[in-house]
Amino acid sequence: MTPNNKLNKQLELTNEQTSPLFRIMWIQNRDEPHRRHFENNICAFHIGNGFILSVAHNLKVEANIFKSIENGQYLTDIFPYLNSEQAQLFESCYPLEPGNQRRYANITNPNDYQTIINLLKQINFDSRWITMMNRRICRPHLVIQFKNNLFFNKPELSAHFNQATYFAEPAIQRHTFLVEVELVEAFYNEDIALYKIINTPQAVIDAMPSLEIDYTLLDDNQENYYCLQSSPTSEIGKLLNKAQIDGFTEHFAIFQERFEGNYNLEGLRYLIKGYFRFGSSGAPYVVYDAAADKFKVNAVQSEACPIQLSINNQRDGNFQYINAIASPLQIIRERLEKHTSQ
Repeated sequence: MTPNNKLNKQLELTNEQTSPLFRIMWIQNRDEPHRRHFENNICAFHIGNGFILSVAHNLKVEANIFKSIENGQYLTDIFPYLNSEQAQLFESCYPLEPGNQRRYANITNPNDYQTIINLLKQINFDSRWITMMNRRICRPHLVIQFKNNLFFNKPELSAHFNQATYFAEPAIQRHTFLVEVELVEAFYNEDIALYKIINTPQAVIDAMPSLEIDYTLLDDNQENYYCLQSSPTSEIGKLLNKAQIDGFTEHFAIFQERFEGNYNLEGLRYLIKGYFRFGSSGAPYVVYDAAADKFKVNAVQSEACPIQLSINNQRDGNFQYINAIASPLQIIRERLEKHTSQ
């Protein structure tokens, strides 16, 4: 192994043709490009054979509103809980399209927008992303982008995509491909989620770069430890930066949950020192294996870790984020291998 070998492997992690880092976004109206809508952006990475790892906490976040809903769902889950005035407002903001029996958002008044949000909360309509996904209001997809219009430079693979799963984005000089995933299991306490690519030819999956897992619980003296995340200013590029395991914590935090009750984020975590970008949740921490001459994933970026300083003798709101909390994959090894070995 030479220093240049390691450098080449580092550059491969950030190159669009060789990086295993992607994003998961929840898409509404995917098959109708003029109505397509992307939300709930999170980092994710491929660990081989179509399995994708990310965080779990975003699944329980509430979307508050949706872009469309099947009329049957509206009649079952919303209409019975509205009075006549509320129903009239909702149906004016979500007119029915008879052709496909679906109601699409058409909210032109900002006040109506907020009223609809308040109304859905009032009737306890569950708009968490996991529920929206289960109700097929939206579907999670990997967002994969290239400078040219070929999927990993392979015309034969690009042919598997259509107008619903491929489009050009001239404003950012990129071509975007969408690959559908489904949730396999969410490990909420550990803040890790496992997904699997679905409705996709195996040849497409095989072409996607991946990271092998290193389940070792590492000490705090790592010289070859890095975070692979989105670039500092946007999600388009990728950044590989040195990270330092600064310590260990038996973590405990409460995640506020309106529908099924609060749950705890707890268990063994790394305390990480080094640059991390807000919005980097789900990013992999990788360690260089010199003997194998490859980078392996060891942990998942979970939370920012704040400290509070006194500025102008005031503490309220004066948070500085200099550390991150990462979930070592060792803490879910047995459960993860049960899924990935099948």
